[in-house]
Amino acid sequence: MRSESGCGREPLVEAIVRFLAHERRTDMREIRSCLERTIDEAGPGAIDALSARLAGAGAEWSYYPRDPLARRIHHALARRVLRDPLVSGLDRLAAIDGKPVVIFANHLSYSDANVLDVVLQNAGAAGLADRLTVVAGPKVYSSVTRRFSSLCFGTIKVPQSTERSTDEAVMNMREVARAARRSLQIAQERLQLGEALLVFPEGTRSRTGQMQQFLSGTARYLEAPDTRVLPVAITGTERLFPIGEGELHSVPIGVSFGRPLCVDSLRERARGDRRRMMDAIGYAVAQLLPPAYRGVYGHPAIDNQFPIVD
Repeated sequence: MRSESGCGREPLVEAIVRFLAHERRTDMREIRSCLERTIDEAGPGAIDALSARLAGAGAEWSYYPRDPLARRIHHALARRVLRDPLVSGLDRLAAIDGKPVVIFANHLSYSDANVLDVVLQNAGAAGLADRLTVVAGPKVYSSVTRRFSSLCFGTIKVPQSTERSTDEAVMNMREVARAARRSLQIAQERLQLGEALLVFPEGTRSRTGQMQQFLSGTARYLEAPDTRVLPVAITGTERLFPIGEGELHSVPIGVSFGRPLCVDSLRERARGDRRRMMDAIGYAVAQLLPPAYRGVYGHPAIDNQFPIVD
């Protein structure tokens, strides 16, 4: 989708239609009609509000709320563009009702958070979808297309870990640390407000599809007492919206929800070691994935290394 952030009804419709047209879909007229209907039903002020949020999203190390119209458009299109995903473990979500929760997932594509949002909404877990706030790196805000997708849920802009960053350095270490502290403070505030944090603890999308080791620093999101960790495994999105491409492809995708983990118990069994905690969570995610996706957490001896998740 290519458009200026200051968009009206027709430019927005045209930008989305162009974004989807590469598939040579036979239902483009229906998709256009769906878009126009969704925008019109949102009311006359919805486009202006969306335009303002598109212009401002990512400008600061801050929290950015969802935009109702952006979310309605994504959900309307998902019903026509995405194949029905294979979903498992939905029965495990009841254990996190009313509790602070941090969702940790493997990361394959910029589409991962949007897929999870749609899956939760369509599978009867709208309450969790409505609580979703995503911890997002600077690249998520680097184009109008990505900013538009990010407005389907709340986001917190965080600096990318220096261990995984591929961008040219524009901030010194002190500035990165200051921004990270600010983002962490905001994340704790959102948790206290009852929101569910979604964190991709690999720190970047996997270029191979295989899991990378979870960053130990992401354990800082688990400081609140009585927090639950929800392990989530995602498959197929590396082909849905591949790295280096700007187009969607209709492919099979899957989302699996693991057994929620009590952070207090996890911390005690890991003796407060953040590295052990995050590797244990990485192992919990890996067990939900096919072997080809498990990467660093797929070693045959891994069962003996992380018994604290049993």
